[in-house]
Amino acid sequence: MGKLYLVPTPIGNLDDMTFRAVKVLKEADIILAEDTRNSGKLLKHFDIATPMQSHHMHNEHKTVDHWVKRMQAGETVALISDAGTPAISDPGFLLTRACVEQGIEVDCLPGATAFVPALVNSGLPNDRFIFEGFLPEKKGRQTRYLQLAEETRTMILYVSPHKLVKTLGEFVQYFGADRLVSISREITKLHEETIRGTAEEVLKHYEAKPPKGEIVAVVAGKPTK
Repeated sequence: MGKLYLVPTPIGNLDDMTFRAVKVLKEADIILAEDTRNSGKLLKHFDIATPMQSHHMHNEHKTVDHWVKRMQAGETVALISDAGTPAISDPGFLLTRACVEQGIEVDCLPGATAFVPALVNSGLPNDRFIFEGFLPEKKGRQTRYLQLAEETRTMILYVSPHKLVKTLGEFVQYFGADRLVSISREITKLHEETIRGTAEEVLKHYEAKPPKGEIVAVVAGKPTK
C-alpha cells in the first residue's frame, strides 16, 4: 500500500520551504500539482526531479479513482498546490477523503498557509476564530453575511484584490462601520503590508489606493454584552 503526502509550499518567500517538504517531494513516485508550470519553477529551484502531473479543480473529480489505485498498488503520491497548504481553498480534499475511505495512509506536513500569520498579525482575538475562505460570489453571499453578522469569533476570509473595496463596503453594511478589520496583503513577499482599523477607515484607505496581490481579511467578531 502506498501513501499520500500533502505538502505545503511557500506562499511567497521560497525560504519558507521546509527541509522535510523537499525530502518528501524528492522521494515521492509522483507529484500532483495544481499548475505544473508554476510548480515546475519551485521544483527546479530545489533541484527536485520527481515526475509531475496536473491535479486541479477542473480535473480532480475525474482523476481521484486513478490516483487511489496507483497508491493501492504501492506508489507514494505527493500533492502540492500553487502556494500554501493543499485543501485550504485549494484542491486536495477529494483525494484526501478518498484515501481515508480506502484505508490509504495520509500525512499532511506542517508548513506555509496564509491565514495563520494574517490572524496572528492582526492584533484581533485569536483564541477562537472561524475560517471562511472565499465567500460565495453571488448566490448565497447575502445569506452568509447575515449569518456572519451574528458571529462573535474572529473571522478570516480570502479576498481577491479586485473585489476588496466591494467586500470592505459589505463589511460596513453588514458588520458596521466601526467593526475592527485587518487586511494582510502579499504575506512573506517583498511588498507585504498589513492595514488595520475600522471597516470604514480601511475601506477609505483602499478606495484611495487600489490593492494588488493576495489578500487575507481578518474581521473582529460581534461584540458580546
